[in-house]
Amino acid sequence: MSVKECDHHKGKKRKIFRRVFWGIVVFLFLVLVAILLIWAILRPTKPTFTLQDVTVYAFNATVANFLTSNFQITLISRNPNDHIGVYYDRLETYVTYRSQQVTFRTSIPPTYQGHKEVNVWSPFVYGTNIPVAPFNFLGLSQDQAAGNVLVTVKANGRVRWKVGTFISGRYHLYVRCPAFISFGPRSNGVAVGENAMKFQILQRCSVSV
Repeated sequence: MSVKECDHHKGKKRKIFRRVFWGIVVFLFLVLVAILLIWAILRPTKPTFTLQDVTVYAFNATVANFLTSNFQITLISRNPNDHIGVYYDRLETYVTYRSQQVTFRTSIPPTYQGHKEVNVWSPFVYGTNIPVAPFNFLGLSQDQAAGNVLVTVKANGRVRWKVGTFISGRYHLYVRCPAFISFGPRSNGVAVGENAMKFQILQRCSVSV
C-alpha cells in the first residue's frame, strides 16, 4: 500500500471520528434544550407548609437568661405540582424567639414527595438551659407574665425537583411559622397528660426556595 493510500485512509478515519464526535455533542445539546424547555413549561411551584399544632411539654424561664423548653410540633407539607416531585434531602426544625434560636435542631428523615402528595411530620424540638440574650430574656419574661409568647417554628433544608427522569440540583428551603403560646388562666391550650398543653395553630407558613 502506498503512502498516498495510507494518508487517504487516515483522513477518512478522522472524518468519521469528527462526525461521531459532533453527533454526540449535538445530541447532548438537544437533550439539554428539551430538559430546559420542559422545566420552563412546567415551572415548579414551591411546596406549601402549615403549622397544625404545637404541644408544650416544658417552658421554663425561671433561671435568668436561660430557657428550658420542649415542644412537639406538627408540620404539614403539600406538593402542589401536577408533574414534579420533591426530594427533601435535608430538613431541620427548631424554635426561635425574637430571631434568637432557643432550641436545638431536630432532623426530619430524608423523603420523596410525589405529585400532589401531603406529608405530615411531628418532631420534638427541645432545648435545656439554652442561653438567651438579656434583652430577649426580659421580653420573654414580660410576654410570659402577660400570658402570650410569640415564637417562630422554623424549618431549613435542601430540596431537589424531579421532572420525569431529570433531577435538579439542590436548592435551599426556608420555612417560617409564627405561633402564639398562651399561659395562665386565659390559655386556649388543651391539657394533654399531666404537664403538657396542646395548641391548635393552623397557621400557613412562609416558604422561600
